Amino acid sequence: MTSKTIRPAYVAGAARIPFVKSGTKYRNVKTYDLMSASLSHLVRQYKLQGKILGDVALGAVMNSSIEWTIAREVVLGSELHPYTPAYFTQRACGTSLDASLQLALKIGAGQIETGIAGGFDTNSDLPILFPRSFAKKILNLRDAKGFGGKLGSALSFGPNDWKPQFPRVEEARTGLSMGEHCELMVKEWKISREAQDEIAFLSHQNAAKAYDEGFFKDLVFEFQGVTADGIVRKDTSMEKLAKLKPAFDKSAAGTLTAGNSSPLTDGSSTALFCSEQGLKDLNVEPWARFVDAQVAAVDFVHGDGLLMAPTKAVAQMLARNGLTLQDFDYYEIHEAFAGQVLCTLKAWESDEYCKKHLGLSKAMGSIDRSKLNVKGSSVATGHPFAATGTRIVGSLAKMLKGTRGKRGLISVCTAGGMGTVAILESV
Repeated sequence: MTSKTIRPAYVAGAARIPFVKSGTKYRNVKTYDLMSASLSHLVRQYKLQGKILGDVALGAVMNSSIEWTIAREVVLGSELHPYTPAYFTQRACGTSLDASLQLALKIGAGQIETGIAGGFDTNSDLPILFPRSFAKKILNLRDAKGFGGKLGSALSFGPNDWKPQFPRVEEARTGLSMGEHCELMVKEWKISREAQDEIAFLSHQNAAKAYDEGFFKDLVFEFQGVTADGIVRKDTSMEKLAKLKPAFDKSAAGTLTAGNSSPLTDGSSTALFCSEQGLKDLNVEPWARFVDAQVAAVDFVHGDGLLMAPTKAVAQMLARNGLTLQDFDYYEIHEAFAGQVLCTLKAWESDEYCKKHLGLSKAMGSIDRSKLNVKGSSVATGHPFAATGTRIVGSLAKMLKGTRGKRGLISVCTAGGMGTVAILESV
């Protein structure tokens, strides 16, 4: 079954809370409340109260096992009809884009008519763990019989058992953080510090301009007294960015800084999906068609760049749809790091890379940089891991709304050497 034979799926709305730097404005907000805010606002904004939707797919990266039913709980806490099912999903930074793909496929297959995709993450309400030794001993204590048994189990605890373990953005198979991996990539591709700072500068400028023009007015709503993404810096400059010290490789060779990397961020986002019948049932208008999507992976343990999988995913998706890299009016390339964006672009321009890694006969070519992240991206807006996908889906769909013959490409790199990409087009 291909994108040409399945039923069309449409993005018909989106809503999200403002994204803020972790440990600031949402410091005391629970994970559940963070996601519930975006879903509930979407429900009210599009008059979905009492409606039974086909499915709701929500996901996060930093989520506690105690909240294993959080997606369903968020739905039950909203004004959607309680008959609306929900499930939790996760593909690192591509989580909510992958959720979008899943719902689009369900619509395409005729399984559902309507659905909501979304994602959330917070580094302010982290699930803090204790060592496995603690877990084993606490279970022994629970199961011990009599006072003597329980006392013996209690006395078995040592200082190291009480040492908390914090989640880290780190690859288990290499021990390197995502930033450290990206430093390796920019060195391999010879990406300069200045080029990375320029991507970051434009991201802030584009996001600030979009806010000034009112683009986000019906996408981003006030939450906890915050009305706009708290990371956007309208007054930043190349000079200010150049003064920042390297954040990962702290030697003179390091080029990734806090200024050209996405910060740890708290936030949530949602997008509404419908079939043609679903549009009628909910009395909503389509913003854009969700045409196709693709996931791919690379072997980053043995030499591939950790964040290069979108190059493969895009190549596969374009071949299936008979498109070239130049057949787009908008390019939404997630800025985990400005350097990652530049590595991706340079790879597509390389004959050697495209032949060796993508199985193509020649390079995919260059893109028009004026079409890249025109409303800003993750360096400026922030990156609450699982919320980024539907942030981009919502923004791109709105850009395409009311246009004719326009098309947008979404590219999201993820931890684990994976990538999730998608095509949206005007209706």
